[in-house]
Amino acid sequence: MSAVVFSAADGVATLTLNRPESRNALNLEMCEGIIEAARTAVSDDSIKLFFVKAKGSVFCAGADLKERQGMSGAQVRERRMKGFAAYSALEALPMPSVAVLQGPAIGSGCEIAGACDFIVATPEASFRTPEATRGTVGATQRLPRILGKRLAKDLMFTGRELSAVEASEAGLVSRLVLPADLESELKKIVETVLKAPQQSLRLAKRCIDRGVELDPKGALETEIAAIEEQLAAGTWMGKR
Repeated sequence: MSAVVFSAADGVATLTLNRPESRNALNLEMCEGIIEAARTAVSDDSIKLFFVKAKGSVFCAGADLKERQGMSGAQVRERRMKGFAAYSALEALPMPSVAVLQGPAIGSGCEIAGACDFIVATPEASFRTPEATRGTVGATQRLPRILGKRLAKDLMFTGRELSAVEASEAGLVSRLVLPADLESELKKIVETVLKAPQQSLRLAKRCIDRGVELDPKGALETEIAAIEEQLAAGTWMGKR
């Protein structure tokens, strides 16, 4: 059984973490599957929305530590770099990406969810980054940018669990919905995104992602460049 399942239809791509028997622990095959799914989505201009979901009751239990048994230092390094490449591939998607969580996200699970544009979660979702308490280093970059460094340090230094409600209050989870309402909420997102002009969504995503890394002047220049791109293409306000 493949570590990930990828499907695309009617403008929507869905990547499903598919190792429920291992609590969707991230292994090399899953990393490669995420990278390949992202590459496929990028090459398909018909895809306007990308979902990341998981099979089973756990979104992702973190890195597959069993896989590392017997690995050399070089092999562990290679595996870790492949994980970073997988997170970056999701983060670099040009179309909106949404992580859908109905269970715990630990370590690498937080990285995968955090690499998406926003998170829709049910109350069963939770977040933990216990890497430092387990004697390793990881998940130190995205969460501080989203949660702020103090809360991110609390999670990292103590291994405490952030509930779905707390994650929503802290801005990590954008939409907190009951399980019975999840599909209808996702349907609303799909309908809205598919109706919107594709170029506008992609340019807005580019402006936000680049802008937050720049000073105000540079961020404004990024938005102006996007406006000029639309004007040159004749697609402003949805015009073609």
